[in-house]
Amino acid sequence: MMKRKAVATAALVLALGATVAAGAAAEGVSYRKAADMLYRVMSADREVYTRMVVQRLAVDAKVVAASEHFEDDTALPLPAQMFRFGAEMVMDETEDFSYALLSLNPINRKNGPATDLEKKGLRFVVDNEGENFYGEEELGGERYFAAVYPDYAVVEACVQCHNGHKDSPRRDLRVGDVMGAVVIRIPIEE
Repeated sequence: MMKRKAVATAALVLALGATVAAGAAAEGVSYRKAADMLYRVMSADREVYTRMVVQRLAVDAKVVAASEHFEDDTALPLPAQMFRFGAEMVMDETEDFSYALLSLNPINRKNGPATDLEKKGLRFVVDNEGENFYGEEELGGERYFAAVYPDYAVVEACVQCHNGHKDSPRRDLRVGDVMGAVVIRIPIEE
């Protein structure tokens, strides 16, 4: 029960910070600037959780494990799971934006690119170190501004998990490599 509350609280903090940035788009800030602000919040929260919780407690101190089956294993949720929990909470709370963590080499196939823009954006951030990808697409009759940001293996915990997972299609990741991307979508208001 305590772990679920901690997970929900962390996801809420991310969702609230992201919601503030999304509101900027409604106040005359460009879609790109709003997406960049959202990404900075998401990226900082993701990296802090990965470094200060998972790396420190699971890898360095070996106090508690991190597991995709964290509830059954009484373990920490993986950073990708924490990110998804925040994304799901945002989707339940607002239609102002959405976000996801995707990869060209996903451990879970559901996290692969589904649209042409996602494929092009993921390929771009892998091939163009340190650069982001921006574009527009239509989904379900709605137009969206989409931004794709590289997601890096920031610590050894990322590398160990991805390289060692039984379903991983890639086992040669190193700290600093692009593992995938954060995709942010903001509806374009006509």
